[in-house]
Amino acid sequence: MSAFQVPAIDISPYVHPDDHSDADRSAVARAMDEACSTVGFVQVLGHGVPSGVIEGLGSAVDSFFGLDPEAKSAYQLPPDVNRGYTPPRSESLSLSLGVESASKMNDFFEAFNVGTAASEFPGLDLPVSDYSENVWPSAEFRTRVSAYYAEAGRVAHVLTHVFADALGLPSGFFETFTDHSLDVMRLNNYALPPGTVDLDGDLTGMGEHTDYGIVTVLWADQVAGLQVLGADGAWHDVRPADGALLVNLGDLTAQWTNDRWRSTLHRVKPPIVGGTIQRRRSAAYFHDGNVDALIETIPTCVDEDHPAAYRPVTVGEHINAKLRGSRAGVLYTESDRGARRVRAASS
Repeated sequence: MSAFQVPAIDISPYVHPDDHSDADRSAVARAMDEACSTVGFVQVLGHGVPSGVIEGLGSAVDSFFGLDPEAKSAYQLPPDVNRGYTPPRSESLSLSLGVESASKMNDFFEAFNVGTAASEFPGLDLPVSDYSENVWPSAEFRTRVSAYYAEAGRVAHVLTHVFADALGLPSGFFETFTDHSLDVMRLNNYALPPGTVDLDGDLTGMGEHTDYGIVTVLWADQVAGLQVLGADGAWHDVRPADGALLVNLGDLTAQWTNDRWRSTLHRVKPPIVGGTIQRRRSAAYFHDGNVDALIETIPTCVDEDHPAAYRPVTVGEHINAKLRGSRAGVLYTESDRGARRVRAASS
């Protein structure tokens, strides 16, 4: 257990290219390839997100989730609209893998989703069902969340440049797949009022799952709860280092690379202290790619020993199948790879 580590990588040579050499960037790309091939999670430093923007995000999270349930429910939208408020126990992330929760209890986290809207690309006629408009509880909330959303999106794009170099692809390879990317940011709050915790059950903050798209940029409190499934088949606790953003790969990148890079299973089990949940906050920015982009295995990741394992799929087709699992309760059946990994894992 103690041997498990999430590598830390300073991406400042890509964030500030004029201050660094090609050799510096090559070193970052090599480190990223190693981390993505072995763990699939990375602690990213040198990302350049101002501390004031992160503090503003935290205050926005606190202000919204501190509202009473009735006020929050005013921003709840139908399950097929991936925006707005999600109350506790209304989703089950494990269904997106094709795994039923052992306790049949939905995840207890509550969330608020914002994302890229069709109105931001007026000339593309994007489907509003995928690029839904946002709802905003207040102007201040919108300003603070949007500021961080822009920064997280910038980091995600920087990471795809690192990925292209790490995979030996042409510079800017991912840009044609992400110029109107189906991005969503989910603000998460893990807390339940005193007296609502059932200590006799297996209370799950967020069930085991892989992320769906290209890459996830995660800001999180330094509170226990996030666990990553290691190559040893055991779950390992992960907390962000000071100033770090956690980055993990999604299913589409695993498919692109023919599983050369890992889409790592993870879950959230915040600790119960004195009969109550220790509060934990996070903001996950999902960089998923253009809804109409076709994801096919990269030729450099295929050889005689590693034939292409996935059929081509559009981003929209894949993401919507996953969301039908987590948000609408429809068991995902496209692939059983993730489900097998969950069932084989030690608890």
